[in-house]
Amino acid sequence: MKLDFLDPVLTRPGPWASVYLDTSRTDENAVPVAGLQARDACDRLAADGADDATCRAVYATLEGLGLSGRDVLGHAVFATDGETVLDVPLPHAPPSPPVTGFAPLPRLGPLLDGGAPEPSCLVAYVDRRGADLELRSTRRHPSGAGHATGQQWPLHRTGRDDWSERHFQLAVENTWEENARHVAEVLAAEAERTGAGMVVVAGDPRERRSVWEQLPEHLRAVAYEADAGGRAAGADNSVLDAEIDAARADLAGRRAAEVLDRFRAGRMPEHGDAAEGVRQLVDAARQHRIDALLMRSGSPDLHRDVWVGEDPDQVAVRRTDAQALGVDEPRSARADDALLRSAAATGADVVPLPAEADARDAGLGPPLGSMELPAGGMGALLRWPYRDGVPDGGHRVMP
Repeated sequence: MKLDFLDPVLTRPGPWASVYLDTSRTDENAVPVAGLQARDACDRLAADGADDATCRAVYATLEGLGLSGRDVLGHAVFATDGETVLDVPLPHAPPSPPVTGFAPLPRLGPLLDGGAPEPSCLVAYVDRRGADLELRSTRRHPSGAGHATGQQWPLHRTGRDDWSERHFQLAVENTWEENARHVAEVLAAEAERTGAGMVVVAGDPRERRSVWEQLPEHLRAVAYEADAGGRAAGADNSVLDAEIDAARADLAGRRAAEVLDRFRAGRMPEHGDAAEGVRQLVDAARQHRIDALLMRSGSPDLHRDVWVGEDPDQVAVRRTDAQALGVDEPRSARADDALLRSAAATGADVVPLPAEADARDAGLGPPLGSMELPAGGMGALLRWPYRDGVPDGGHRVMP
């Protein structure tokens, strides 16, 4: 997952009040319960040392979240200096009572537990005439994303099957293929424009298969054919919601398996393309070398202390190291929060890893012993190796 939505909190100085609130209730008690949760969260923040102005800002934000809609099951709220800076709608409900924190950095670790906004999904409802496109930035609510209109004649084969009609039947099939090619081109262009993380092709079974086959290879890797859904007027597309949720989960599982395989290979000394453990990860983060950050929720290294400054790349294992980076007053922070802030600032991907039992159930390789997962629960794939103190291990031949 990408954390670019965190941009507003990356370089602003703290300390930060962070709250993860469950807003999944939809009954008549939702609003009063939200008020009680807001009060409880602010009492916890105050006990941690949050100032009155910041607590009031958080309360004002949380109090209005009682009826967020069925797609928004939770909120992550980040505030500092008497102002709510960021309110992130979450697709999954956080634990209750609210998760709170008042610390030098925003509390970002809980986003690993399925809380980050899901990647947008571009859906194409196809038939032999073209397609209607919609973009789903939340789990359900779609917005129109245009149309793809192909050739409108000839589209229908005749019922006769003699030699005199074969040229017409061939022309019809050519029209279908040409329209599928056009839909695939429009779909690829729209996916590029919107930054959609997943593509779903629904509708006519023959045409959707043809569209899928003509998508660019990189897009086919994140594209799904859906059995449900159609373009015809009055088509019931409600079942498609469950298919899209299942496709999102499958895509996340395949992504985790792929990255974990690459990590296992990269941690070998002859590769040097992976890092693990707090010290190695902090060094890589400071040098902007992290390409994909792997984290397993609940692992011991996530709450290790590191030292940070105001900038995301000002992170060190020791206080004196942070001072050497130019930080006048280094502050202690959790390792997961510091590394996630750095990943967000440098555009790195973040891959949550399941616990060992969940990983086995998800098919992420053989039974996971201590040598299968990153040491301490955190690891990274690097943008370039760094061995023996020399970038790229000294293996490049310089002109």
